Amino acid sequence: MHPHLHQDLAALDALLADRHSAWWDGFYADRARPVPFFGSAPDECLHEWLTESLITPNGAALDLGCGNGRNAVLLARSGFAEVTAVDYSQAAIAWAAQRASEAGVSLRLQQASVFDLELAPGGYDLVYDSGLFHHLPPHRRDSYLQLVATTLKPGGRFGMVCFRPEGGSGLSDAEVYERRSLGGGLGYSEPALREIWDGSALFRIRQLRQMKPQRPAETGLFGENFLWAMLAQRQ
Repeated sequence: MHPHLHQDLAALDALLADRHSAWWDGFYADRARPVPFFGSAPDECLHEWLTESLITPNGAALDLGCGNGRNAVLLARSGFAEVTAVDYSQAAIAWAAQRASEAGVSLRLQQASVFDLELAPGGYDLVYDSGLFHHLPPHRRDSYLQLVATTLKPGGRFGMVCFRPEGGSGLSDAEVYERRSLGGGLGYSEPALREIWDGSALFRIRQLRQMKPQRPAETGLFGENFLWAMLAQRQ
């Protein structure tokens, strides 16, 4: 990355630093908080893609914004030889470590911003993101697409769960910078997601659908209808 571009991105990051790592540590510190994704249930779409062989559990998987590790544990149980799970919050990583130990699986856990990671190009067969993308400011979208594309092997899969318009803050890109806040996360329309991901020429969307609502106590899976489930393939 050109030094001036890196400086510009860092300056914009600072402008929107309302949710830094300490904020997320506080968020994950209270594990009894009534947050739907604080349970152990993995995403219903990830379970479906694995069950229907849209994702083949071979090689290495990377879970970006892993939270308490609920999806990373599923990936490890499904047969991936290596699962790396990354989160901005040290409290989340500690929780994920406990979850992995209780489940009897091995995870490579790392506390970091995804933009500070040093990852081998083409090192992963799957990259999964449940709830990270909609917390990225607009100026980081291109960097994120490049990061995911570089990290994946050709033909590798990228799975993502993010806010639909009714789940997000309703802020436009311009309003994000006017208010210096993402307002809790950005919602995306279907055309917007297709323009970002298909339009990049780096990915081809294989499936984009509304998440299926779940009763975790009954199904053992997580799903909310204000979220998208997207599966794309690296070109």
